[in-house]
Amino acid sequence: MPNNLKSIVKEKYSDIARQSQQGCCDTGNGCEIMAESYDTLDGYNPDADLKLGCGIPIEYAKLRQGQHVLDLGSGAGNDLFVARSEVGETGRLVGLDFSPEMNQKAEENRRKLGFSNMEFHTGEIEEMPFRDSTFDVILSNCVLNLVPDKQAAFSEIHRVLKPGGHFAISDIVTEGTMDKKVQESAELYAGCVSGAIDKEEYLELIRQTGFKEVAIKQERRIEIPEQWFEEQLGELIPADDVRIQSITVFGVK
Repeated sequence: MPNNLKSIVKEKYSDIARQSQQGCCDTGNGCEIMAESYDTLDGYNPDADLKLGCGIPIEYAKLRQGQHVLDLGSGAGNDLFVARSEVGETGRLVGLDFSPEMNQKAEENRRKLGFSNMEFHTGEIEEMPFRDSTFDVILSNCVLNLVPDKQAAFSEIHRVLKPGGHFAISDIVTEGTMDKKVQESAELYAGCVSGAIDKEEYLELIRQTGFKEVAIKQERRIEIPEQWFEEQLGELIPADDVRIQSITVFGVK
C-alpha cells in the first residue's frame, strides 16, 4: 500500500480518536454498517467503543485467568476492557495501534478505571515491537484488512504468540471480484472495504504462515447501502455486485 494511502488511513482514525466520532464507514450521519453490539458483555466500557469493529472476536478467544493478551489495532481499548473481565487482575493486556491519538484515548480510558495491568503501544502490525513468543492470545477486530502486507502481519502474529497460543480475529473479506473503482478508492480503504481480500486467499495465507486448527467461527454478509458507495465514489455501484463479508477466524500456533 503506497505511503499516501497509509497516511489517509492513519489520519482518518486519528480524527475519529480526536473527535470521538463513531463508525468505520462514517458518512457524517452515524453510519455503523459493520459494527456489532458489545453492550451486554462484562467489562464493556462505552467510552472505549467507537463502533470500529466488524465482529466480536473475544467471544471465540477462549480467554482464561492470568493470560497475556495482545489486541492489534486496539483503538480506544474496547476489546481489551472486555478481555480484562476474563483474564482478571493476574492477566496482562497490551494494545498496539499505529495512531498515537487512539493510544492516548485508550490510556485516558484506562486511567479512569484505574487498571494497572493494561498498556498501549504505538507501532505497526507488520513489525511489532514485541519479543518472540510473548502472548497467549491475540485479538483483532476489523483491522488486518487495512494492513497492506497481510503476509507480514500474520508472520508477526505467529512470531509473538507463544507455542500453543492462539488468535481470534474478526475481519472483512470478499467473495468474488470487487469492482475496480472500489478497490482503488483510498477513502473506501480507510473505511475498511477496499483493503479486503478474497476469503479463501485470506484463510490460505493464515495456513501458509504455519497456523493450525484454522476455522471460521462466525461469518455474515455486510449489507452496504448503494447510497454509501455513491457518496464515497461519486457514482452508484449496485450493492449486489459487491460481496463483502465479516468473518471471525480462529487459529493456533
